Amino acid sequence: QVTLAESGGGLVQPGGSLRLSCKASGDIGGIYAMAWHRQVPGSQREVVAVINSGGTTNYTNSVKGRFTISRDSNKSTVYLQMNSLKPQDTATYYCVVASSDLYWGQGIQVTVSS
Repeated sequence: QVTLAESGGGLVQPGGSLRLSCKASGDIGGIYAMAWHRQVPGSQREVVAVINSGGTTNYTNSVKGRFTISRDSNKSTVYLQMNSLKPQDTATYYCVVASSDLYWGQGIQVTVSS
C-alpha cells in the first residue's frame, strides 16, 4: 500500500507564497521521479514541475523563476515552493511519484485571490 500525503495548500493573496509538501510512504520501491501537476476545472491536467532521481528539475514555462521543486535527503518527500503567486495559479495540485508504478496524490487546493 502506497500513500502520498499532501499538505500546504490554501488561500493566498496575489504575490504571496505557499509551500506544498508530499510525503510518500509504503512499499513504493525505488523512485525515479517526483512531480507536481495541477488542474483547473474544465481544463486538462498539466505538469508543473518535475525532479528526477539525479536531482534534475524541469518546469512549465508559466512558473519558471517563481516555483521551485525540491526533495528531502531520503527522497521520499517532495516540495513545491511557490512564490509570486498569480490568480492563474489557482488550481488543484497533485503530487505524482514514479517508481515501479505511477502514484498520484488526492490533490490539494491552491487559491490565489484578493
